[in-house]
Amino acid sequence: MMSSKIRDNKQRGFTLIEVMVALTVVAVTLPALLFLLSQQIDGTAYLRDRSVAQWVAADRVAEVRLAVAKQRSARPGIIAGESERAGRTWYWQSEIQETPVPGFMRLTVTVTGEDTDDDSVLFTLDAFLNSEVVDAPS
Repeated sequence: MMSSKIRDNKQRGFTLIEVMVALTVVAVTLPALLFLLSQQIDGTAYLRDRSVAQWVAADRVAEVRLAVAKQRSARPGIIAGESERAGRTWYWQSEIQETPVPGFMRLTVTVTGEDTDDDSVLFTLDAFLNSEVVDAPS
């Protein structure tokens, strides 16, 4: 009867080595999980910014097309400006260039989140314009 009591006492807890191994596993995995969570949050913020930048670029293309339709012509050049969206200021630059095809112009709109000239472009949208708007025959 005494030997079963001793055996029960030995099986009751964790040894110091087992506790140290468990803490080591937690100490290694927890920072890795926090790092992955941080990357996921950064990726989500980038995708949100890119989506809003796409809307800003699409709005700018629509504005240029309306201006070309009103003026009945398009001229090459660069125009820069800013737009308020999602509680933030977005900076855009639109450039109209001639193409090898007569009557068509290329419009390139780039959108950034900061007013800088570096490579922080979030979105670029290319569109083509009819540089000479002709009235439909009546």
